[in-house]
Amino acid sequence: MYDLVSKLVIFNNKDTILYELSDIIHDFHTAKIDKKTTTLKINEQVNKILKIADYYSFTGNLWHDYLIYLLTSSENIFTLMVERRNNQDISDFSISKLAVEDLKIFIELMDYDFSRLEDELLINSFTIISNYTPLSYEPKNQHASIILNDFIESIPTNLDETILFSHLCRFYQKFGVGKFAFNKAFKLSGENSDDELIIPITSFNDSIMLDDLVGYEVQKQALIRNTEAFINSYKANNVLLYGDAGTGKSSSIKAILNRYYNRGLRIIEVYKHETKYLSELISEIKDRNYFFIIYMDDLSFEESESEYKYLKALIEGGLEVLPDNILIYATSNRRHLIKETWNERTDMSASEDMYHSDTVREKLSLVDRFGISIGYYKPTFNEYVDIVISLSRKFNSIKLSDDELKDEAKKWIVNHGSPSGRTAEQLIYYLLG
Repeated sequence: MYDLVSKLVIFNNKDTILYELSDIIHDFHTAKIDKKTTTLKINEQVNKILKIADYYSFTGNLWHDYLIYLLTSSENIFTLMVERRNNQDISDFSISKLAVEDLKIFIELMDYDFSRLEDELLINSFTIISNYTPLSYEPKNQHASIILNDFIESIPTNLDETILFSHLCRFYQKFGVGKFAFNKAFKLSGENSDDELIIPITSFNDSIMLDDLVGYEVQKQALIRNTEAFINSYKANNVLLYGDAGTGKSSSIKAILNRYYNRGLRIIEVYKHETKYLSELISEIKDRNYFFIIYMDDLSFEESESEYKYLKALIEGGLEVLPDNILIYATSNRRHLIKETWNERTDMSASEDMYHSDTVREKLSLVDRFGISIGYYKPTFNEYVDIVISLSRKFNSIKLSDDELKDEAKKWIVNHGSPSGRTAEQLIYYLLG
């Protein structure tokens, strides 16, 4: 195995199970480590393969599936090039020829005979995982599992490097490569993490759609128009969704992602205190063949906070501008994002700022950087009842009539807050219980 792996040029990421396994086997056969140590290290790598199999719900030959997973998740100069060249024939490029040579090696690795190693170490783990049946067929990441397993099943048994090359190119051009190929939503890893900056959100709600948000048709259409322009590579605006709590601002953005994911839309959630990472984030995603929404939920700034200045400069006004494949969508309960005081409504005050109208203009200028502001307002009682009735019709177990649902809706808001889409949803959950 070591001789094969050492010849890889494009897919030569050293930090993989493949390279670890290759080094262990090589060290054993060159007498650098004994049988006991080798067995321990081999079992550690098999355990890693099992974790990947559990995450994506692999069955059958896990060694084959792992190698295909490695090819689809490896972000390198070749895979990123193919990702950016939609439906273009790239077979004559020199780098493509190098990739084909690597794939020839991968096919040999798929047929690698572990029996000698198993006999020497008195183990049979590779034999077992070559025909693996899992305890559960429920993957940790349902969305990624479907994409990856469908691709694995599409690969023919009479495989050679040109066929594998063709299949992989179609995959890269359709889905991309790596984490962005397998996931819709992402977040930042945090300053105390040793992981990469952007990590997937695997528990994203794939089912929420715009039609599930009852009412707010004008707001939804404005969001659709802007996002359509964005993913069609036309000029589009950053968007601020503001208004009362529980009215569907965040749900609208999540539904937009589900609507346009198949057309290359991805969302990265960034919290207010993470604005210092925005430049690094943009550098990482600006050259990828996706459309990214940087999503800032419940965005607002107190009087003493200055992070809004960095965000303002990034959106428009700084030397570094947002690339064409990145927009910012934010939600807030505050129309102007930043807390205002009554003193700021006068030109003069005893505070350090002599002209408070300038302070007001500075704060309001952040909102002005969002080209589109969409208001989500609290529904009337009758609109709230309509939401309750519409949501209830999705569940056959709720047998109440419209009048009975209206009575329940009236009683619910007495103890659970004012009418909103959120309180309507909470009532439905209560009725289902």
